[in-house]
Amino acid sequence: MRVALNWLAIAIAVAAVATIAVIAGVFWEELGAAQISAAGWLALCLGVVLTLALGCGLMALVFISSRRGYDDRVNRE
Repeated sequence: MRVALNWLAIAIAVAAVATIAVIAGVFWEELGAAQISAAGWLALCLGVVLTLALGCGLMALVFISSRRGYDDRVNRE
């Protein structure tokens, strides 16, 4: 039963990602030949890099906290 639920969850996740990809593709095509300035590309690149850095930093803090036992001390008190 548990394995079937796991496969169902995976199937739902894949279907959701595929649906979002199709919708994004349709909207992308409707934009046509939209132009992005150099400042726009710079802002886009900086936004992606900073978002990835923030996500990696937060995940590193989660792993460090878990390995050093900080989470266990909070649950015991």
